[in-house]
Amino acid sequence: MMGTSFPEVLERTRDGDPSAFAVLWREYQPALLRYLRVTAHEAAEDVASETWASVTASITKFDGDETAFRAWLFTVARRRAIDHFRSEARRPAVPMDPVVMGSSSLLSNDPDPADATVSTLALESALELIADLPEAQRDAVMLRAIGGLDVAHVAAIMGKRPGTVRVLAHRGLRTLARRLSEEEERAVTP
Repeated sequence: MMGTSFPEVLERTRDGDPSAFAVLWREYQPALLRYLRVTAHEAAEDVASETWASVTASITKFDGDETAFRAWLFTVARRRAIDHFRSEARRPAVPMDPVVMGSSSLLSNDPDPADATVSTLALESALELIADLPEAQRDAVMLRAIGGLDVAHVAAIMGKRPGTVRVLAHRGLRTLARRLSEEEERAVTP
């Protein structure tokens, strides 16, 4: 969380300062992308880009503190993900092999992909477990844990009552704990 510097960064962003927008992006993009990897799957980066485009187009209309901004950002992301899936349903994509397309430059430029894979393995495993939850539980867990939003904001985003969000998040976390326990038992058992 940015804390006391948030109002200043927000105002500078509204005035068109690209460095201030970069501060917001660096602060919130990691959590946003984790949320979208679970909710939008392979389209996470595209949906994140659409989210930030929407945010920049309407940031002058935003009024609130840092918590409200976070809630607004995740609301926009959720809506862009829904829009993306509606659009995909109307015009399905045909996957292409990047090697066949001759676009190996589109692949990651990381110096050592093995290092990146090892450093994100635990996170990806956790996100896969969360992705397997029923949709409402998944959204509640992701918005609370990854989005860092309180119950009231999650309830507003999901269009549910706060008590329902608490129950959904609790059930989701309980299911995750059970699955992790089962995986640990399988790993230990020869």
